Amino acid sequence: MHSAPCNAPSSALHYAAVWVLPLVMLLVLLFAAPRPAAAVDATPPLPTPRLQQRYVALTYAFRCMQCQDESLANSDAPIAVDMRLLLHNLLLQGKSDQQVRAYMVSRYGEFILMKPPFNWRNAWLWCAPGVLMLIGISVAWRVISTRTRLVDQDDAELPDETLSS
Repeated sequence: MHSAPCNAPSSALHYAAVWVLPLVMLLVLLFAAPRPAAAVDATPPLPTPRLQQRYVALTYAFRCMQCQDESLANSDAPIAVDMRLLLHNLLLQGKSDQQVRAYMVSRYGEFILMKPPFNWRNAWLWCAPGVLMLIGISVAWRVISTRTRLVDQDDAELPDETLSS
């Protein structure tokens, strides 16, 4: 007796299905996946590394008014370019970080801040998640307790005659 001949087409197909297709799919996903794009900052560097650090930190602290969900550092919108240049000039004038923040807030409003401070005007934004969580927990508690009571009542009121039939 001899062994069955090797079925070459099916083994090649099996090899392709097990190794090649997943590898090709992985490569397609890697190259097709969106990558975050950083904005090109064309403002000239500041004279000292300390000022440059402050500039970078402040560009991440302010929101782009056009993009609204990106910081100035990440936005390539024309207004973000202008705002970065304004920020650059304010730092060159010797303004402190607090003075720069105050100036930007007075010009654009608190919306410009990526992390606005807690105050009476935006308190509902800060408190809403906790309040909604408490409401959800209380609703879930009531539903669960009501259903467990109904199950207990349903089992207690079961007549004996239905069990014997």
